[in-house]
Amino acid sequence: MDRPRPIDLRSDTVTKPTEAMRRAMYEAEVGDDWYSDDPTVNRLQERCAEVTGKDAAVFVPTGTMANQIALHQHVRSGHFVLCAEHSHVGSTEVHSSAALSGIAPMALPAPRGVITVEQVHEALAPDPLDAIGFDLLSLENTHNAGGGSVWPIDDLRAVAKAGRDGGLAVHLDGARIFNASVASGVPVHEYAAEVDTLMFCLSKGLGAPVGSVLCGPAPFIREARKTKILFGGAWRQAGILAAAGMVALDEGPKRLHEDHENARRLAEGIAEASPGTVDPDEVETNMVFIDVREFGLAPWEVVGRFKAEGVLSNAEAGKVRLVTHRDVTREDVEETIAVWRRLSASMPAAASA
Repeated sequence: MDRPRPIDLRSDTVTKPTEAMRRAMYEAEVGDDWYSDDPTVNRLQERCAEVTGKDAAVFVPTGTMANQIALHQHVRSGHFVLCAEHSHVGSTEVHSSAALSGIAPMALPAPRGVITVEQVHEALAPDPLDAIGFDLLSLENTHNAGGGSVWPIDDLRAVAKAGRDGGLAVHLDGARIFNASVASGVPVHEYAAEVDTLMFCLSKGLGAPVGSVLCGPAPFIREARKTKILFGGAWRQAGILAAAGMVALDEGPKRLHEDHENARRLAEGIAEASPGTVDPDEVETNMVFIDVREFGLAPWEVVGRFKAEGVLSNAEAGKVRLVTHRDVTREDVEETIAVWRRLSASMPAAASA
């Protein structure tokens, strides 16, 4: 179907910079971040440390780099990271951890991404052969593959304590921690207080064009700057990007509730058209996962059908993922629901029922 632009629900990373971001980038005061003298980068890092309640922060290109710097410093080569099954560090980033640091995940079953204290205790039970070493517990909030699910603060606190009691450091992959904060009402710094280090993305729900931030104790971040260079992240006049990040950090959280409301409406519309494919009550933030098994099609086949109708989506965790963001309007949501009604009515299982 022809329309002026596709409705892009692949991810919240696809947003375009706002006019305020473009102005800030144009006017940014810059230096050379290799020498730590880019004033805009430095201001962004100080602001991120303040928001999270941590001593210091380091600005890097991607969320994967932020996580991998943290893992490289927390975990000895040959040791394991304890994490939830299908978490980003336990799936998408596995090859990065192996290649860069010689470490691997030990993933625990967690359909919604929230592991339990009992699982941590069981994983850390004494090894009679003393052959397995764990150095880090990594948690993800919101949990992407779990449907954009949010960790309740009491659960995260208890699981983090179980990890520390077992001798592990605790890292939080908070790529979308501001979504979690808005949905739960728990300030970001309260989540951050329960972990040793955390990262978050400026380029996801907050809407910046590029960048993530790793936050933690000052000595850890001092070493993180060295690891950033080791991993090829020594960008130069990065203040141009940090300026957009400052706008995203200040303005982005104020409107995340709109993305959550749009995602909930999208889930309700899809569930009305094809009951059982989506549970709207499980849509806590800006992600909708459609279970297409009843149609006898692979997720990527449905992604292709969506694309032919002018809606861009993704396949993840065995489902079709739709992500709302700043550039998705309520009209886009209603049009996507209309597209889904047409698609679901024409799919094989539905047609033969």
